[in-house]
Amino acid sequence: MTLKDRLAAQQIYMLLGALFITSLVVSNLIFQKFFYWHPIDVEIFGSKLFIVSVGILPYPITFLITDLISEIYGKKRANQVVVAGIFASLFSVLIIYVADVVPAVSGSPVNDSVFSHVFGRTILAVAASMAAYLFAQFIDIQIYHFWKRLTKGKHLWLRNNFSTFLSQFVDTFSVVFLLCYFEVLPWSMFKGLLISGFLFKILIAICDTPLLYLGVFLFKKRFKLRAHEEIRLL
Repeated sequence: MTLKDRLAAQQIYMLLGALFITSLVVSNLIFQKFFYWHPIDVEIFGSKLFIVSVGILPYPITFLITDLISEIYGKKRANQVVVAGIFASLFSVLIIYVADVVPAVSGSPVNDSVFSHVFGRTILAVAASMAAYLFAQFIDIQIYHFWKRLTKGKHLWLRNNFSTFLSQFVDTFSVVFLLCYFEVLPWSMFKGLLISGFLFKILIAICDTPLLYLGVFLFKKRFKLRAHEEIRLL
């Protein structure tokens, strides 16, 4: 690979990392709004089904990006993006905390009570999300490369979905449990959010498989990669 190609691969890696970090941070900021992702009103175990937080919308993007980076750039680079995302989320919590402490002036479009109501629980939410996310993402990367080795680089759909299914369940269960435990959400929502969130993520994971294939194809064509070859960045 030429120096020009390596620089281009580095720039794409940085862009993927930026998308990953943005999706992660935003999902933690907007989590308090909930919506029906299916028009049918159903209850299971006494909880409303198909209700999920809007914070779940950008979250599957993070797993698609880590799978793409794992496939093209390797396990080490995927782990680096995960660590960078955690740092960005914790830094965003610090900024929100300072912004919450600073008193609003009279006539401010957003006063102290409104700001605290919207963002006050973000610290607990991010703490819960980071604990779950850290565990789930590293599980996703480990399982992805386990299936890649086992299948000798074949069956991309298999490692993409198998790694995502398990890691998404771990993530969904952990974050909903912690949010209920810290009383950010009522326990009455636990079962419904767990089932709804997991089903939603599974459907998104299935739907993003063609996108992963497309991404891998474009990378291999652009950088003339051989079968199972990974890009080594500078």
